[in-house]
Amino acid sequence: MSEPNPRGIDRRTALLGAGTLAAGALIAGGAAVPAAAAPAAPPAPSTAKALPAYRFVREALDTANLAYNPTGELIFPCLRGTVGRLSDAPGRYLLYYAPHDAPGGICLAYADSPEGPFTEHPGNPIVSRDWSPHYSVSHVSSPHVMWNTRHREMWLYFHGENTTTRLARSRNGIDFTYHGVVLNTAMVPGTTEASYARVFEHRLADRGADYVMVFMRNGTNNHRDIGWGWSADGITFDFAREPLVRHSDVGVANLSGPHLVVRGGRTLVVYHTSAGDIRATEVGADFSRRDHLGVVHTPMAGPPDSGRSAAPSFGSDRGVQYMFYEAGHRLGATIAIARAD
Repeated sequence: MSEPNPRGIDRRTALLGAGTLAAGALIAGGAAVPAAAAPAAPPAPSTAKALPAYRFVREALDTANLAYNPTGELIFPCLRGTVGRLSDAPGRYLLYYAPHDAPGGICLAYADSPEGPFTEHPGNPIVSRDWSPHYSVSHVSSPHVMWNTRHREMWLYFHGENTTTRLARSRNGIDFTYHGVVLNTAMVPGTTEASYARVFEHRLADRGADYVMVFMRNGTNNHRDIGWGWSADGITFDFAREPLVRHSDVGVANLSGPHLVVRGGRTLVVYHTSAGDIRATEVGADFSRRDHLGVVHTPMAGPPDSGRSAAPSFGSDRGVQYMFYEAGHRLGATIAIARAD
């Protein structure tokens, strides 16, 4: 399928940021409210049970023996179960990952347990930086695969270049058909990068949406924030004009690698920071809240983290919760597995 042109900007601009006003009412005329009538202050955000503590188990891959490892660094893990979804999958779990630096390349490994051992797919990369006639770029990276229950397909969102997020679709999780561009900087005015996107099935009735995208956005100030958008079909998105979480909201220089997590009735966006840790913001089921919960995962000082955990991806197996993440410095990371206590 040829690459579709982005939608016209006029309708998108009209919809940007709709319905994102902060909760609370203005007092008409600015009159003072008597102390007795003043509403109680909202409780401080609680990190209690927002996420469990995750403990390092092992590295997911033997990086020294990978057949495809052109740059010696792996990022952005995404684990997907195949049971009841794919009839001929090579394992119960498919792990998607990529190098970041050129040439990049979307890669696949598989296992029968989230704790491995993982076997490298012999055809890596399953998506490369050249996909004629659709694109030819310096690199492709940041694979996020969503099981689309409506279409019963694996939908792969990935970037290349950093200004553009693309979609490919598959019925077996290995062989993908290119669909087109779903996000670029022209769709989010004031941005210079729009990448590291993850898409989730998440109903927003007031927006007529069944899917939510969270992604990294870089502005002209060269600080990276978390952006978001919503969609009825997972293909055509509307994007909020303002960031979902600003770097200044949590006191760091940059944010990236967001993941949507729903736990115990709470809807969180979990992301990594330039401080090397992983933090969470509670956004509510309708994305109207902005409760910054602070650090939810601290990297190990020693390897493989060496002071940096990033790009968390979450899942569970037989009631046990797991977090896969980038471990290590920015251009030397590997994929780590952590298990909930």
